[in-house]
Amino acid sequence: MPKKRSGGGLSPTQQAAKFLGVSVLAGAVLAGLALPAVGALGLAAKGSVESFDELPANLKTPPLSQRTTILDAKGGQIATVYERDRTVVDLKDISPYMQKAIVAIEDSRFYQHGAVDLKGVLRALNRNAQTGGVAEGASTLTQQYVKNVFVEEAGDDPTKVAQATQQTLGRKIRELKFAIQVEEELGKKKILENYLNITFFGQQAYGVEAASQRYFSKSAKDLEVQEAALLAGIVQSPSRYDPVNDEAEAKKRRNIVLQRMAEVGDISQEEADKAAKTPLGLQVSKPKNGCITATKGAGFFCDYVREVFLNDPVFGKTKEARAKIWNRGGLTIRTTMDPQAQESVQASVKDHVNQKDEVATAATIVEPGTGKILAMGQSRPYGINVKKNETSINLSVDDAMGGGAGYQPGSTFKPIVAAAALEGGMPPTKSYASPYKMDYPTPVSACEGRTWNEKGVPVENENESEVGPYSMREATAKSVNTYYIELISEIGICPVTEMAAKMGVERADGKDMQQAPSIALGTQEMSPLTMANGYATFAARGMHCTPIAIESISQRVGEKNKSLPVPKSTCSRAMSEKTADTINTLLRGVVEDGTGTQAGLGSGRPSAGKTGTTDFRYAAWFVGYTPNMAGAVWVGDPAHKRKMVNISIGGQWHSKVFGGQVPGPIWRDMMNGALEGREAPDFNRVHIPEDRKDDRDRDRDEDDDREDGNNGDNGGFIGGLIGGGNGDNGGNGGGNGGPGGREPDPTFSLPGGFVQGPGQGPGGRR
Repeated sequence: MPKKRSGGGLSPTQQAAKFLGVSVLAGAVLAGLALPAVGALGLAAKGSVESFDELPANLKTPPLSQRTTILDAKGGQIATVYERDRTVVDLKDISPYMQKAIVAIEDSRFYQHGAVDLKGVLRALNRNAQTGGVAEGASTLTQQYVKNVFVEEAGDDPTKVAQATQQTLGRKIRELKFAIQVEEELGKKKILENYLNITFFGQQAYGVEAASQRYFSKSAKDLEVQEAALLAGIVQSPSRYDPVNDEAEAKKRRNIVLQRMAEVGDISQEEADKAAKTPLGLQVSKPKNGCITATKGAGFFCDYVREVFLNDPVFGKTKEARAKIWNRGGLTIRTTMDPQAQESVQASVKDHVNQKDEVATAATIVEPGTGKILAMGQSRPYGINVKKNETSINLSVDDAMGGGAGYQPGSTFKPIVAAAALEGGMPPTKSYASPYKMDYPTPVSACEGRTWNEKGVPVENENESEVGPYSMREATAKSVNTYYIELISEIGICPVTEMAAKMGVERADGKDMQQAPSIALGTQEMSPLTMANGYATFAARGMHCTPIAIESISQRVGEKNKSLPVPKSTCSRAMSEKTADTINTLLRGVVEDGTGTQAGLGSGRPSAGKTGTTDFRYAAWFVGYTPNMAGAVWVGDPAHKRKMVNISIGGQWHSKVFGGQVPGPIWRDMMNGALEGREAPDFNRVHIPEDRKDDRDRDRDEDDDREDGNNGDNGGFIGGLIGGGNGDNGGNGGGNGGPGGREPDPTFSLPGGFVQGPGQGPGGRR
């Protein structure tokens, strides 16, 4: 004799045989649904058993999609993202009231029957025959669970969802066979646990834990009887019984559940009556899904993490495979984001550039020697409301990672040219005539044996007083264009593009660097993250580390957590320590003497950097670093339409914008905050002899500053720091009375088509 299952019910064989007998006799009504006669589906009595046996016996249960939590480097929550808001919990962490409520209203004989409730089928058949419609269903909790598995597997595919929920006898029979398997393998308690974790409770909440948090802002284990009854009542029709939008209907349904709990003996009638008189007691928590909800202004960092996951093969061989893992969720992602640095970036951005300004700013900080991205922020917040100047474009990163086409970095590219020259053996004392104005020398060697040979292309410095000869130190400090054109013309274009590649400095649109000497003046569009990471190579004494945003990932699968592999930073030597130390000395030296005495982060915090301002002032930059942090700040119009002349930025009026004037103070403030409380190591500097020309020019610059009159308000930070200061006022000095250098005016231009730039003008300069 076949054994009965513990807790009541027949064996699987008996269940199937009895069900088939009942279904054939019932004909038009199976499991409470008005369906075609079984014969119409080719499942007449003779063929029913054979067809049933041919159905697959193993239900492939997909892992339940859950929320993913993104954390900063200290473990603080940045955001939660999910396809379906769900947190899987054990049965012991679900209130007993909730367990009883769902069984009472959905399947009160759950513990007495097997996969199918034969009495329920007959009862439903009789009830539906009396009413002439579908007044009562007879799907067991197990059958409902199986249906939810099909829906979960369908995901967001509307065709698959329709197939999983279609009202046909074929689906019901398939559902039954799987239900028999589930009953045999899992048992009642596990089925109940799985059901409560998979079912939809409305308001974007999947599973009882998410529902409890959504409606009552508490854990499912703390639900009281009236709260549990409300949630149990929603399941039948989440839209109809939605307590947020129809409190009266939801309360009516809740009280039906309470009465049913009393009828089956789960609670007393007195308890049911008392609970029915209570208000719903909602404490609704709004859905908090996606990077738009990120804290500390980290929406774009959050979005970058998502892009990394979807694009890096370490998470799956194909983008579809990676997307499936991401959508399934259940991930806990610890990122490299430093909360102190992130808060400092956002505070500085907010202080200097307004959300509604005509132009925007984006800033990024990277840790030298590790490639860790510490912070990423911008003035236009993460969102989709264009009228409020919100954007979903991450202005800090390349196009392939959710950013734009990039921005010409201007003179911030010049140190890369200098590094290529030094690495090739050129001394830092190298001098060129550096006239105010000249034609590009020709021919200039390029990669793969090619040459650039465009005659009659003019280049000039920013003002007529900039006349050489200049050494590398002086030319870098003053950002002398003709010096750097003569330099790249001598060493060739290829060493420069190769050095840029070693430093991870590439175009934001993914295209190859153009083989033209104008690249020395920053004509190739790049992103702030690229420039910050490139300069981090200088700070790390020539070691370049690829940028990373993820420290670790764990994924919850069933009741266990497993670690996933994550991308690792790859570090390689881009240049010798001597070359890097020389660049650091060139850029640091300007802060220490003459025109840059009061610039930078102060005497207790050694720093170095470079300004950049493009033609027509579509973009202005400051990229700088200390030995332990490198940061880039860009300011401009992302659409490359608004020139930064006669413009208000952050409430301050500017007749012209310079790299040292607007990006510079943003960099200063964000770095000061990010570095507060941290060690202040110095660079390994080298001795670079100064010639008499340097001395005479410094004396002349200081005399010019005294004649022009110093204004410490705008030039206090970068006055003279590699071409810093405020050109509007003729070279503003440091805020404490120190001398300030002029901010050069990028007035020269190149012939149309000489270097392509998407709407930014022919190229960036200072």
